Order: sequence, then structure tokens, then C-alpha cells
Amino acid sequence: MKTILPVLCLALLVFSVATASASDDTGQSVYTKNCSACHDSGVMGAPKVGDKAVWAPLAAEGVDVLTHNAIQGEGKMPPKGGNMKLSDDEVKAAVKYMVDKSK
Repeated sequence: MKTILPVLCLALLVFSVATASASDDTGQSVYTKNCSACHDSGVMGAPKVGDKAVWAPLAAEGVDVLTHNAIQGEGKMPPKGGNMKLSDDEVKAAVKYMVDKSK
């Protein structure tokens, strides 16, 4: 029993690191394929990724609010950035990626 607990803890740690890494990879991939056309250049008023001054008040709203807005559409951005095939989790990963890159 004493050996099982450390092994389980190690397995849980490895799993959580792998899951976080996969989520980061998904966010970057979704961003690159679906969001970067507008959010790299700021076209049509899209907040440019990396612009800390613009993203600070947005990030203060929280990832869940920003994700909801991205799923529903916001301003000139259509729902899910125009790609309705994206899952809500993929949209959230992309939003989190953009927020993280803009801190």
C-alpha cells in the first residue's frame, strides 16, 4: 500500500502535465488555422494578440466570458470565428491561447 500511493501520485502528475500540454497545442493550432487572419493584424477591430493594453480589460472579463462571446460572435466576428465545425472546447482553447499570449 505504501508503494501504491507514490506511484498513483506520479501517474496523476504525468497525466495532468500531458493534458495541459495537449490543451496548449490545441489552442495554438485552432488559433493558427482559424483566428490568426484577423487577430494577428487587427483587421475589422479584432484585438491583436500580444497587445497587452487591449487585452488587459478583456482578460479581466475571464476566459469563460470571452469564450461565450467567441462562440456566439462578437462585434464583426461571426460565431466561432466563422468555423461552426469547431467544438466549444476548441474555441475555449484558442481563447485561452490568445489571452496567455497577450499577458
